Amino acid sequence: MPPSSHTSLVDAYLAALSSADVNAVLDLFATDGVVSSPLYGERPAREFYPVLFADTAGSALTLRRTLVSPAEAEPTIAFWFDFHWTLADGTPAPFSVVDLAELDVDGRIQHLHIVYDTYPIRPAWERQQRAAEDTAP
Repeated sequence: MPPSSHTSLVDAYLAALSSADVNAVLDLFATDGVVSSPLYGERPAREFYPVLFADTAGSALTLRRTLVSPAEAEPTIAFWFDFHWTLADGTPAPFSVVDLAELDVDGRIQHLHIVYDTYPIRPAWERQQRAAEDTAP
């Protein structure tokens, strides 16, 4: 995948993430793509994003840097960005994150590893999760 394609993938991913567009984000993944998240654990991408977007009232993303593996290595992209996340209950939960995307031969994300410190946002996220469980039928 040429470098410009890497940039397009990252741009498309961040756009889909910021607009909570499940279909657009899943179009970037292999059919059996997986996401490993510090808050949500490891899940198929098709399960992860609907849950994430249900927990989200809004988000704004600011890309800091994109790093691409050398041509001879397995195709991998790392992108560092600020995620100004607002939880579904309105609580701000901003953090900086590095997503490491392992790509398949077609340039789709096979496995996305999300890396960030959950300490500052975990209490607010856990409160929201408990509140959602308390109101579930």
